[in-house]
Amino acid sequence: MIAAIFSLTFLGLGLGALLGVAARFLKVEESPLTGEIEAMLPGSQCGQCGYPGCSPAAAALASGEAPPTLCPPGGRALAEELAALLGVSVDLSGVDDKPPMVAFIHERLCIGCTKCMKRCPTDAIIGANDQIHSVFEDACTGCEKCWDVCPTECIEMRPATQTVQNWVWPNPAVVL
Repeated sequence: MIAAIFSLTFLGLGLGALLGVAARFLKVEESPLTGEIEAMLPGSQCGQCGYPGCSPAAAALASGEAPPTLCPPGGRALAEELAALLGVSVDLSGVDDKPPMVAFIHERLCIGCTKCMKRCPTDAIIGANDQIHSVFEDACTGCEKCWDVCPTECIEMRPATQTVQNWVWPNPAVVL
């Protein structure tokens, strides 16, 4: 019994040391630019850019495969920052600078089909089959994927409710 315990312990320690050495020598180096770009992206993993998350989008931006305007939730400000970091010029005419939007479900029209719940990348929709659904606004990224699949058109995209956590000082009006 004791021999089995010692042999398994030494086997575990030996294989663990072997994995540690392999991790050190076989590590894949990542570009520091990719990490810097990923830190600038919102990190919501919404998929609006066409990539499955912010990490693959950052890798595509760093390699030059994607334009700096690929992130709709980031808007103009993020596109300008990415263009400055990458040292490229960017055409911002096609970038909408709209306030953060969240989904809102009109409960009187909801039939509980769960199509919206299956498409939501952040699980922001609360409900069950054949029950009325609701949106957890703090988790919604405004990707509009639920809005596209709703058969009763009960989902509306609205500006996010202003709270102390997301309030920003508005730009002052220019007086001439």
